[in-house]
Amino acid sequence: DHANDVSDRIFVTEQRGIISVFPNRDDVTAAGIFLDISERVNNGPNEAGLLSTAFHPQYASNGLFYVYYNHGNLLSRIAEFRVSANADRADPDSERVLLDIEQPAGNHNGGQIAFGPVGMLYIGLGDGGAANDRYQNGQDPTTLLAAILRIDVNTQNDNLAYGIPADNPFVGNNDGWREEIWAWGLRNPWRFTFDRQTGDLWTGDVGQGSREEIDLIEKGQNYGWNTMEGFQCFRPATDCNMDGLALPIVEYNRAEGRSVTGGYVYRGRRTARLTGAYIYGDFITNRVWGLRYENGAVQENTL
Repeated sequence: DHANDVSDRIFVTEQRGIISVFPNRDDVTAAGIFLDISERVNNGPNEAGLLSTAFHPQYASNGLFYVYYNHGNLLSRIAEFRVSANADRADPDSERVLLDIEQPAGNHNGGQIAFGPVGMLYIGLGDGGAANDRYQNGQDPTTLLAAILRIDVNTQNDNLAYGIPADNPFVGNNDGWREEIWAWGLRNPWRFTFDRQTGDLWTGDVGQGSREEIDLIEKGQNYGWNTMEGFQCFRPATDCNMDGLALPIVEYNRAEGRSVTGGYVYRGRRTARLTGAYIYGDFITNRVWGLRYENGAVQENTL
C-alpha cells in the first residue's frame, strides 16, 4: 500500500495485526511499526486477521486510513484510524468503528477494502464460510455477506457511522435489500482492484470445488453464487435459472488452479507488452495469467 502522499513509503499489512512501514528504496534493511492492533485482531482461523488497509484519498491533509480486521468471535470489522504527530506511527487509540458484520464461520471473510474513483470505500465480503454456501447468503441481498459494499466514510446516515451513497443501486428499495451493496452473488472476493486508468473494478472470486473465476464488477449486478460456479450451474447442478446473472469474464478449472487471487491491471512503464493487461494468479499452483478484455470480449488470457 501507499499513503496517497508524497512520502514514497511502503506500508505492509500483516495478518497478525500489524502494519509495517519503510521507505521505498532498495537499500532498506528494516521496517518500522506504523500500527499494532494485534491484541484486537482474531487471526486464529486461516482466512482471518488483519486483512486490508486503505488510505483516505485526502490522507495527506486529514491523516485518516481504514482497516478491515476480524475481531472477537469473528466479527468482520471496518475501522478508521488516524496518524499521530509522528508520520511513521498511527495512533492506536484513535479507532472509530464504522461497521461490524457477524461471521458464521472462520473462512470466506473476503477482506479487501479500497477507495474507488470518486472517493467511496469498497468492501469485499464472502458468503459466510463453511462450504456450499451453507448459510444461503449468496442469493440473499438482505445480508451484507457475499457482496462488495460501497460506503461513504465522510458522512453518516441516520444511526450509522458511515454514509450510504445516493447512487448505490439499492437505495430506496422496499424489499429490505441492504443499501450498502454495490454488487452481490459472490463467494469469496478476497482481492479486488480498480484499473487506475479506466476505473473498472476487477475481482477474483474463489470457487467451491470446480471453477475459479474473474469478474468485472458492475453496479447492481448479481454474480450468481450459489446458483452458479463460474460458467457452470451449481445449485441445481443442471438447468439452473441464469436470468439476470452476470457471468464471469473467464474461469479456470482444477487442472489449472484451486484458489484464484485477483490482481491488477498493469499501467506501469517498465514492461510495455503488459500495458492494459489484468494480471492475476492462483494461490495454490502459483500460476500467473495476463488477461486482456476489450470491446466486451476476452482478447487474450496468457502470460
